[in-house]
Amino acid sequence: MRSIGETAGDSGLSVSALRFYDGAGVLVPVLVDPASGYRWYGPEQVEEARLLARLRRTGMPLADIRLVLAGWAGQDTDLVRGLLRAHLHRLERGLSDARSELSAVRALLERRENPMITSIGASNGASASTPRATTPTARLTVSGPELAAALDAVRFAVSADPELPVLGGILFDIEGGALRVVATDRYRLAVARAGATGHTGPRLQLLVPAPLADAMRALLSEDAPVLLTVDGDRVALETETADRQAAGRCLGHEFPDYRRLVSLPAGRRVLVDVPALREALETGPVRPAEREQDGATGDVSVLKVTGADEVSQASQASQVSLCGDEDDDPANVGLNRAFLLDALAAGNRDRLVLELGAPKAPVVVRRPDDEETFSLLMPVRLDA
Repeated sequence: MRSIGETAGDSGLSVSALRFYDGAGVLVPVLVDPASGYRWYGPEQVEEARLLARLRRTGMPLADIRLVLAGWAGQDTDLVRGLLRAHLHRLERGLSDARSELSAVRALLERRENPMITSIGASNGASASTPRATTPTARLTVSGPELAAALDAVRFAVSADPELPVLGGILFDIEGGALRVVATDRYRLAVARAGATGHTGPRLQLLVPAPLADAMRALLSEDAPVLLTVDGDRVALETETADRQAAGRCLGHEFPDYRRLVSLPAGRRVLVDVPALREALETGPVRPAEREQDGATGDVSVLKVTGADEVSQASQASQVSLCGDEDDDPANVGLNRAFLLDALAAGNRDRLVLELGAPKAPVVVRRPDDEETFSLLMPVRLDA
């Protein structure tokens, strides 16, 4: 074990930076002394801290860094390379855009001096590779209604980014008597569970393409069990009477270790009235966001935790209220409004639990009657 001071000295990060990354759920220490609050890190976390420092120097957003560290710990080189490639393309696009804008400014300046002079900018491109993998054979029976509800709870979080095909599907994680489905687009992550029987082997993970997952969901219209079959890199779902089937090949990528991603510092749990919060979000104050690195290109809703147990737009007596531009409390949490509305809809309850930690830590949306179905949303920076 290494103290926070030793870890700071060995990694090049400051002690305050390590405290920040702990609060943001990016690099959480192995042990925190309950009496003093002092942080202790494992030897392997020094390498992760050095990697974190390098990535932050490139301007990589925290949402991507969390996935890089998860892939690094799990030796998932395809995921890490994909994230690095996507960030490099983003930097190249930003540089190209900056060159174009500066060229336009120079053109304006030159036209002032000589109206006959003009100039033009440049363009860029990107690509991605798709490796293949295989999985063992398995057959299990799954509750149709439970699987339908689970897919509905995570579908909104599937990525549509062509540069990261590893996130373009839904993970089916089979272990013991449970099937967990998981999706993430880096800025939000959703997990749900369905009961399953028949699989007695080791833990099995397969990445189902989003279109195939949608076809599977279309089969689940009856209150009956279904059969899920995995054969190599092929997966099939069929009804109990075998009269309908959705089948196809799994994506040949390893999904990031979502169990690591949802290991977050404890935060405040707030029970919210979903219809009231939805109305407040749809009609309340928002801030514009145009920073792609924050995962927010639309409106941002700023949440403020206060002191009672209901939700409204302006009431200071409610536990969660929405803030305008004039409220710059550093404890406020900014979230992409559309993402939060999606998470509330996926929660499918009139009351849901919000878990809010530090302002830069992910916000978790849980069902009060089902702790294993939840969404995790990355916050949007409010200080830039």
